[in-house]
Amino acid sequence: MHESFSAIFLDPVILPATHVTGFVILILVLLFLAAIAAGAEVAFFTLTVKDINYLKTREQPGSRQAIQLLDDPDVLLSTLRASKYTLAVAIIIAANYMTHIFLPPLENPYLSFVVNLVGITFLLLLFGEILPKVYARQNNVRLALFAAPIVRVMFSIFRPAASMLTDSNEYSDKKKARKKLLDMDSREFEETVELSMGHTATKEEVDIFRGIMKFGSITVKQIMHPRLDISAMRESWTFPKVREKMLAAGYSRMPVYKANIDEIVGMVYTKDFLPYTEIDDFDWHSLIRPAYFIHQQKLIEDLLHEFQQKRNHFAIVVDEFGGTSGIVTLEDIMEEIIGDIRDEFDEEEMNYRKIDDDNYIFEGKMLINDMCRVMGLSFDTFDEVRGESDSLAGLVLEISGKFPTVNERISYNNFDFTILSIDKLRIGRVKVERSA
Repeated sequence: MHESFSAIFLDPVILPATHVTGFVILILVLLFLAAIAAGAEVAFFTLTVKDINYLKTREQPGSRQAIQLLDDPDVLLSTLRASKYTLAVAIIIAANYMTHIFLPPLENPYLSFVVNLVGITFLLLLFGEILPKVYARQNNVRLALFAAPIVRVMFSIFRPAASMLTDSNEYSDKKKARKKLLDMDSREFEETVELSMGHTATKEEVDIFRGIMKFGSITVKQIMHPRLDISAMRESWTFPKVREKMLAAGYSRMPVYKANIDEIVGMVYTKDFLPYTEIDDFDWHSLIRPAYFIHQQKLIEDLLHEFQQKRNHFAIVVDEFGGTSGIVTLEDIMEEIIGDIRDEFDEEEMNYRKIDDDNYIFEGKMLINDMCRVMGLSFDTFDEVRGESDSLAGLVLEISGKFPTVNERISYNNFDFTILSIDKLRIGRVKVERSA
């Protein structure tokens, strides 16, 4: 037995120079991949909501791959660990041969084995574990972008084995705990608020606490006014037409575009026109101010800080291709916390009508999140079918897969959507019924 052990692990192996170079390159490559796996394990699972939304705004392939990998965090973590352990075994085997080539064998074969083991273990811990994880904690977004293509390959190779592993991790635990908190029904939430406040909280107080709780995870896309609802002015219009448009719209700020709404060139403020209202040949283009553009995945928490710093109340929302998605205002952000804000100039506009607790009639342009808020539903109720849609009309189109007709009923789980009106290829009113 002693002879077989010595023959396999301890006897020196003499290889040609080309083979030695090949082993060195092989070990370096394996060590690099092991470092990527160890670093990615920290980088991916320390990404905050803000980091993930930042990755969504990047157009490079690595960002999209990183987001796709995070869709299944449990399997991703198991894949990274399986990759790391497999690569470590491969490094140990390759390095064992290398030490026999470069180092003379010791008289005691067991001492030689221990020296090799300690040296290889130190190499693995330092360059394949400690340094990558230290770097990943300080540069998690950068490493996630860099490692995503490599991890994608590892994911494809080791996914079958990783899927069979049941491994809990801090990221998934936090995600599940947060989802459970967000899915908490109104009664449970009210009881929690009452316990924390020490008295019976009013509905308004509960709504404000709920808004604060969700404020840090809401994106601009969820609260913006879609592009179909934007009132804007064309750059080529004459001043009388611009004046007529502003008086009809009744807004304090309006975007200005060239050929279409995707080519916004600036903003105009109603107050700037007051000294010139009687001058028909006035060149109103001198009053155009720069527009403020933001991405639709920006968190409204960050946007609020930017509004405060820049003393701005209005932003143009763009998608990943630079097209105009909608607009968002400071008032929209504040309404997420304290509810609807109406002043003496606002018209009483109801985008929905309540029939009973389970039956409502909504306007098709109403945001899905607003509909869920009115009906007391969780914001992720329709996440599986909503796709990229933000409005109720878009949700109906996603579920139906075609443009519906008037009085057509479309069902999803325990919800029935009945189309009540259609105006110029736009879904008008929709009746939403919730069954028990």
